[in-house]
Amino acid sequence: MWEITSPFLSTKLALFTIPERIFEKKETLGEVLNGDRLTNALYKLEFAVNKTGVVLCNRKLDRGNVAKFRDAIMNDFYFQMYYDDLPLWAFIGKVEDESWVVDGKGPKYFLFKHVQFDALYNGNQVIEIRAFGDPSQVLDVTEDVDFDVEFIYSVFWKDISTPYKNRMDRYSQTSMMPILRKTHWFSCVNSIVMIILVMGLLTVLFMRHLKNDMRKWSVGAEDEEKEVGWKYIHSDVFRCPTNMPLFCAVLGSGTQLLTLVFALFVLAFLGILYPYSHGVIYTSIFGIYTLTSAIAGYSSASIYSQFVETGWQRSILLAGLLFPVPFLFTVFILNSLALYFGVTAALPFGTIFVIFLIYTLVAIPLLAIAGMVGHHCTSGFQAPSVTKKYRREIPLLAWYRKIPAEMFLGGLLPFSATVLEFHHLCATVWGYKISTLPGILFIAFASLVILTTMLSVGLTFFQLAVEDHEWWWRSVLRGGSTALFMFAYCIYFYLKSNMSGVLQTFFFFGYSACMCYAFFLMLGALSFRASLIFVRHIYHGDKSE
Repeated sequence: MWEITSPFLSTKLALFTIPERIFEKKETLGEVLNGDRLTNALYKLEFAVNKTGVVLCNRKLDRGNVAKFRDAIMNDFYFQMYYDDLPLWAFIGKVEDESWVVDGKGPKYFLFKHVQFDALYNGNQVIEIRAFGDPSQVLDVTEDVDFDVEFIYSVFWKDISTPYKNRMDRYSQTSMMPILRKTHWFSCVNSIVMIILVMGLLTVLFMRHLKNDMRKWSVGAEDEEKEVGWKYIHSDVFRCPTNMPLFCAVLGSGTQLLTLVFALFVLAFLGILYPYSHGVIYTSIFGIYTLTSAIAGYSSASIYSQFVETGWQRSILLAGLLFPVPFLFTVFILNSLALYFGVTAALPFGTIFVIFLIYTLVAIPLLAIAGMVGHHCTSGFQAPSVTKKYRREIPLLAWYRKIPAEMFLGGLLPFSATVLEFHHLCATVWGYKISTLPGILFIAFASLVILTTMLSVGLTFFQLAVEDHEWWWRSVLRGGSTALFMFAYCIYFYLKSNMSGVLQTFFFFGYSACMCYAFFLMLGALSFRASLIFVRHIYHGDKSE
């Protein structure tokens, strides 16, 4: 029996009943990154051996300990353990509201003295295990007084016919409760309806405007008055954007993170990632991100080399720094706070050294080698129209055609279609809920990708129609603006939660900002690539006409 220490709980409270000799389980990289520390517990659960009323320990609770337990019960704290790699958890106490109390003097707080374990097995294999506190054997900790308390536990085993391969199904069924199932289905329907509406709007737009523009051009090509706005700027629309190395680095980092997300979905569908998988997801994220550094180097260098012959090394360097530097800076601040407060979320020096060594010996060489391959294997950009030497002046634009308004529209619609699943994601990362439906998450992410792509194409066309040819950076900002709505919702989620204190506040906003920044890079890169395909297509058709 292993007891897990939470990253944000006091060690003294989590390990109140401490064995004489503490054995720490050797953690994997993912467990260390998750802040989990597994140690042996006093509970002795022999296989298929029933026990009743076994004394765990006798302790004297002073007023300070009573106050700590009362505060933990008030905030619905629970303990979590592992037996044969199966997680089990239970609340440490209960609260009786004033309406249930005879004397009517306010709520009462009770600490469970007796914990009962119900274990199910098939043959010689453990299939399921549960733990719960016995409500008939409690200690009233409402008042700050000293107590002598005896903690006991019981174990009951039962033989069942469930096969060993299905023993994790119990944890997957938590997301299939009727109310949660309805919420997930409503989220899917909401996303599908939003996609249909946007697709219908764009279809009407292109059928009525784009084809008419082509027809007018073919009828009277020499009459300039028949030209439409987006045709006037055919000699400027493929002009390189400003700050090209940074632009290519954004595309390279975004493509890398997008590949990372799809790789995680593949692992989840294959059953490698599952609930309570002992930090496997963190190990997978670190390993995949390290290997996909090659994608960042190749993408940034290949895009840069299509337009500029020299200076591609700078784009590779920025691609390797664009996401890791802000993320590592955030981790450094949070790790310093964790060390100051003495919680297990602090990364040991050995783990930091191993991560640095792996990233230096694997990720950086892959980034550089893939960047050189991308530079040497990429030919020049074949634009459908010739770019003139001098820029065409952009006419004065209305307020609703400027960057803030387009970012608001480009971010609001995709976020509104996936806000329910984003809430479940936040509750999984920061709350007690466990997301066990990768298929639903994939549908939500696919809806986000589709809506971002369609809106990017539509807004790019609106921009070109008013003779604004600077669409490169704006397409990135439009697509990435969904991340701003995500971060705003994170603020709302924090205000509605029970999180408080310096440590939890910094951890929440630090890692939430990094997550939203990653979404900004992913969706920004996706938005630009969709816009580029669309722009090349319509101007290639213009050239053919």
